[in-house]
Amino acid sequence: MNKGLQKIYSQIFNRYELINHILTFGLDIICRRRAAKIGAADGGTTWLDVCTGTAETAIYLSHLKQNGISIIGADFSLPMVKQARLKPETKAIPFVISDAAHLPFKNNSFDLIHISFATRNLNTTREKLIEHFKEFHRILKPGGRFINLETSQPKMKLLRSIMHFYVRITVKWIGWIISGSEAGYAYLANSIPRFYPPDELAGILKEAGFSEVWFKRMFLGMTAVHKAIK
Repeated sequence: MNKGLQKIYSQIFNRYELINHILTFGLDIICRRRAAKIGAADGGTTWLDVCTGTAETAIYLSHLKQNGISIIGADFSLPMVKQARLKPETKAIPFVISDAAHLPFKNNSFDLIHISFATRNLNTTREKLIEHFKEFHRILKPGGRFINLETSQPKMKLLRSIMHFYVRITVKWIGWIISGSEAGYAYLANSIPRFYPPDELAGILKEAGFSEVWFKRMFLGMTAVHKAIK
């Protein structure tokens, strides 16, 4: 477990959603809703929102689920989960405190695993990211799907440069001013430009054992949603 990252999220939990909405002009909300629809479309009975944070995506999933579907949220940050539990919409969602690399679930447990804007935190190295993806693969049922929503790298070099410049001059400073955590948003600002373009991430998912991987770029390629099948 990354203790440094865990400490960061214990400092920013009460301003996390607000800062995301400000920095993305609300586009993160649209992305989460679109990704949740992709994940919910194939049904099932058991869904997991891993790295759930304050449960934004878990709540969107709960609005889309049919009767008989249960949703669980998992996160390594107790303050983030406590913040999630304050929301009336999470009363029917149980939460577990767990490192995403060692989830407390049996093999073949879930029809859907969803993660939103947290995969960069698992990417301390390419090998560590593959380990996390293998863990998600382990607890998915055969035919189950993994939905990954994350910032990405636009195809156009100019647009990619503009995006990286925006991240460099805004994320650290606005995040610090609003949350009071300089280290937290310095880390986030550094992690965005270093993350994989969607085709490379698709290859990593296949290395982790997923048989089919599909992705869709959103907002000029600044974000991407991947769907991987076990």
